[in-house]
Amino acid sequence: MSTETSPTARALLTLEVLQTRPGTTATELAERLGVTERAARRYVGILREAGIPVESARGPHGGYRLRRGARLPPVVFTQAEALGLVMAVLDGHPAAADADDPVGAALGKVIQALPEGIGRQAAVLREHAAATPDRYPARPEPATTSALVAASAARRRVSVTYRSESGREWDADVDPWAVVVRHGRWYLLCRSHRADAVRTYRIDRIRAVRQTGGLFVPPDDLDPVAALEDNLGVGWEFAVRVRFDAPTDQVARWIRPPMGRLEPDGDGCVLVGSTSNPAMYAQEWLATVPLPFRVEQGPELRAAVAEVAARFAAALRPPEDA
Repeated sequence: MSTETSPTARALLTLEVLQTRPGTTATELAERLGVTERAARRYVGILREAGIPVESARGPHGGYRLRRGARLPPVVFTQAEALGLVMAVLDGHPAAADADDPVGAALGKVIQALPEGIGRQAAVLREHAAATPDRYPARPEPATTSALVAASAARRRVSVTYRSESGREWDADVDPWAVVVRHGRWYLLCRSHRADAVRTYRIDRIRAVRQTGGLFVPPDDLDPVAALEDNLGVGWEFAVRVRFDAPTDQVARWIRPPMGRLEPDGDGCVLVGSTSNPAMYAQEWLATVPLPFRVEQGPELRAAVAEVAARFAAALRPPEDA
């Protein structure tokens, strides 16, 4: 440790050591602090003077430890640590978005104990999270998520650099309405000034976030989760229009929100949306729908569906004669 470290910093480090390693001896504490044993004991004394109950015991199982049930100063998290913790809990236990869930109640207590600015951002993230398990979750950078949540809470416009699944990259000034966890992924719900429309961006594909200095006012009646569901399939490179010869209620159970919007049409219905990955749309989404359909719009999607059909047809060919 640097000799320039202040006594206050060493006292706080002493508290951290005793919290994580009860039973630490004066010799071990001195090694961790980079000081003499006498100085280590002095820092323990500073903690006691501050009202922190540090007990000591002699013998092979002795050392310093904090008294059980001791009331300690609030745990201090950085913004990235706090939001990273909320993200990790929601990723691993989606029900924690509900305050009535035991883990959710514990998470609420942690958020409540955070400093005002960081706690407000963590609460906004948790409030707008509607996490559901997914086979292919994507983990965004906590620093990127932190910047977007902070901008959303402060209602400050930002500029983002986004890279679509096809590899196309662009910059856009956006009003970051909310960060929402949905279908195992983290999304930014925003108004894009580049497109002059509502957009949903996967945060794991946002390469950079920059402050612009502008302010925005979100819609008064904004429901982040509902708005996200309505816009997941909007604004991507390749248009999609698929007709189903079945009633809407029969088709709806097979349609995921990112696929687009399902609309009744005559005796059947049509799926209207867009995608940046026609191959995935055809192979992982349309191929799982056990109902007749026709691709009416989108040459890229038609080509992807034709490739899937050819692959399945090839699988049914009889083996060639030897």
